Amino acid sequence: MSNAPVCHTYEAALEMAIDMENESFRHYLRGLLTVKDKGARSLLRDMALEELEHKYALEKALVEGSIEGGHALERPVPTMNLDYVLTKKELAPDSGPRDVLAYAIHLEKNALDFYRRMAQGCAGAPMAPLFERIGNDESLHLQKLEDMYERHFLSEN
Repeated sequence: MSNAPVCHTYEAALEMAIDMENESFRHYLRGLLTVKDKGARSLLRDMALEELEHKYALEKALVEGSIEGGHALERPVPTMNLDYVLTKKELAPDSGPRDVLAYAIHLEKNALDFYRRMAQGCAGAPMAPLFERIGNDESLHLQKLEDMYERHFLSEN
């Protein structure tokens, strides 16, 4: 089976994106039901709600035929690629904010990669710019998580 990018119909591509956002939401929800730390739970709740907003915007685009508003970044935001240095592990009852941020960084990187693949596979098709903008939006979310991780858990030395 080929890993070459493939462009789907607009509706099929949006359905795939909706499924991906829903899966991310489910990851955060499972974490919220597992983790005991109050700060970590707060992060998980915020991220789960953000994924629901993404999913809603995509579902609305499916109904209306276009996506308006939030996905307006024309260029990707540079990130630190912390996913390469942070271990991805499942969340446990004793996971804290550091674990949750590392987990979220990996999920957001997966979402970013998904949208980049969709945009690449649809290059030249009418929906390619849509997936580029959504991917750019995901790069902003990833940057915010990485900045938070850096601020709280990476030392200056």
